[in-house]
Amino acid sequence: MNIHEYQGKAILKQYGVKVPEGRVAFTVDEAVEAAKELGTSVVVVKAQIHAGGRGKAGGVKVAKNLDEVRTYAEQILGKVLVTHQTGPEGKEVKRLLIEQGCDIKKEYYIGLVVDRSTGRVVMMGSEEGGTEIEEVAARTPEKIFKEEIDPVTGLNAFQARRLAFNIKIPNELINKAAQFMLSLYQAFVDKDCSIAEINPLVVTGDGEVMALDAKLNFDSNALFRHPDVVALRDLDEEDEKEIEASKYDLSYVALDGNIGCMVNGAGLAMATMDIIKFYGGEPANFLDVGGGATEEKVTEAFKIILKDPNVKGIFVNIFGGIMKCDVIANGVVAAAKQVKLDRPLVVRLEGTNVEMGKKILNESGLNIVAADSMADGAEKIVSLVK
Repeated sequence: MNIHEYQGKAILKQYGVKVPEGRVAFTVDEAVEAAKELGTSVVVVKAQIHAGGRGKAGGVKVAKNLDEVRTYAEQILGKVLVTHQTGPEGKEVKRLLIEQGCDIKKEYYIGLVVDRSTGRVVMMGSEEGGTEIEEVAARTPEKIFKEEIDPVTGLNAFQARRLAFNIKIPNELINKAAQFMLSLYQAFVDKDCSIAEINPLVVTGDGEVMALDAKLNFDSNALFRHPDVVALRDLDEEDEKEIEASKYDLSYVALDGNIGCMVNGAGLAMATMDIIKFYGGEPANFLDVGGGATEEKVTEAFKIILKDPNVKGIFVNIFGGIMKCDVIANGVVAAAKQVKLDRPLVVRLEGTNVEMGKKILNESGLNIVAADSMADGAEKIVSLVK
């Protein structure tokens, strides 16, 4: 789950992480009023969307008076920002962060991620702040430093100081920067984050070490522990179909293709998308109904797939272990009848109660193409869609 920059900064502030003073605004008048309250000669008007690259897309402006605040707020609110993370469709700006300007002396990068290869949290830092870390990694990988964190001891003070030294934080601010990193790590662990990225971390003219931007992502599996984080969810920033899927505990991710996929198990779902592409097709979604899906769950999954106007055909690929093939079949039949299915449907069933499942499909009266294997099913649905 993602949240907005201003929300992330509010969380970090609770842990003692230094951030600029700011106010959220949903209208132009609110933006001007927020700038008045901040009372600084320079304020920054920042678009709030769940995507990076806002500055390059015209979503971040520096205002030197209230008239400029009003002008920039009018320009940005309601604008569709297209960045490298939004895709070509972009995202509409519905809220702004009005923030105090600060005297920036140098920009740095600090980030926390989970290293899947070691199962440990890693803190990364670079003196090349303000740019995408991927660019830094490709252009000057020697400028990225890492500290692997032992989950028993947590981030040690000496590790934080070493990282601050390596990324060339001024000597007199090493201890401030180290404390910043320790506080950031504590927030990351306490809130079950999957990513915490400060880009840029800045050193200011008055000797502060501050998060000028903040990106926090959270492990969705841990959200039951954090109702305060769940309350920050902005549904306007999420795909409508993904929101609907989450209500039924379905794992759904919208993609750009035209072949809808309904599969049980994440590994099989990934393999299904791969084999569709192998035969020249493009998957329209990742959808895992899980191992213990009910008929209602399968029905809703099918309806969610069909809400995508780009879907020209559907491939149901089920290997029934815990999940029974007859339950899948009943769900498919019920959904297809409800939505009056008018697109090709290929079904491959294997496993528990497979014969019962096939019988239900055969006697449904629906135009369903049976597949003998995953490859056979992928080939058939690609051919039918084309």
